[in-house]
Amino acid sequence: MRGLPDYWYRLAPLHCLLYPISLIFRALVALRRLGYRLHLFPSVKLPIPVIVVGNISVGGTGKTPLTLSLVQQMVAQGWHPAVISRGYGGTDGKMPRAVRVDDLAQEVGDEPLLMAQRKLCPVWIGRDRPACAHALLRVHPECDVIFSDDGLQHYRLQRDVEIAVVDGTRRFGNGLMLPAGPLREPISRLQQVDAVVVNGGAARDGEFAMQLAGTHFYNLLNPDLIKTAGDFTGQHLHAIAGIGHPQRFFALLQQLGLQCIPHAFPDHHVYTPSELSFADTDALLMTEKDAVKCGAFASEKYWVLRVDAQVSPALAQLIIKKVAP
Repeated sequence: MRGLPDYWYRLAPLHCLLYPISLIFRALVALRRLGYRLHLFPSVKLPIPVIVVGNISVGGTGKTPLTLSLVQQMVAQGWHPAVISRGYGGTDGKMPRAVRVDDLAQEVGDEPLLMAQRKLCPVWIGRDRPACAHALLRVHPECDVIFSDDGLQHYRLQRDVEIAVVDGTRRFGNGLMLPAGPLREPISRLQQVDAVVVNGGAARDGEFAMQLAGTHFYNLLNPDLIKTAGDFTGQHLHAIAGIGHPQRFFALLQQLGLQCIPHAFPDHHVYTPSELSFADTDALLMTEKDAVKCGAFASEKYWVLRVDAQVSPALAQLIIKKVAP
């Protein structure tokens, strides 16, 4: 399956069958959340503030770039943040462990490895997020705030700030819960978070607008080699994207003036060399999330676009105000 199911973004006869199941799923989600609110299910309070960055829908919305941006802003303000993640797609997440820059994405997950390679703060993975956070703090007692990446539905870890990221183009699809639609929680859940960040598209009243921006490509074999879009003029280009919304990357390349043959892959896709062997290409353009999975077989034709989230500093100020002692 390439990307997310099309029927999540429209209404079709299939929904007559799936809608009753989605109602059951919605009820179970509500009961689970109520159980944590009533302390029927145990949850863990950490000795330092926890900031959750997540979403209410299936698929990528830009959580990782936003987390990196907020971490960078808090470091600039004198904080010592850390990031914990489940390590989705990796094989080493059962027990808590640090993510090293030379790890394999197949072991630790592509997004945690991408964040670790930015070298902004410690990044740890673990399916048990409270245990992961405690293990991290034993090694890094200097950390004074933790970001939980994609942790909105992990209620066993108590949080001080909740940030929900929304895809500004696709929003909530048909507005239905799984499996009839893309929602993991109802849209009303956004009324309870501390901030809603809209990636691309138009932000509404009370939402923070975010854009992903990047102008420079680095060579995957030799990261010291840097090119701009103009350096690819006249070349035959292919582009790959194994992210939640591949079209977002292809549109960004078009905005840079690049005409590429696009190849969309499922989110977290594990690439093989044969899939990327395009005989007629001068350069293969990819996201950073793709790059961490292609280093072992990269050629000199592999170029990576670094993107950063651009969001109002007011968001970081809101977070600091809530977590400052």
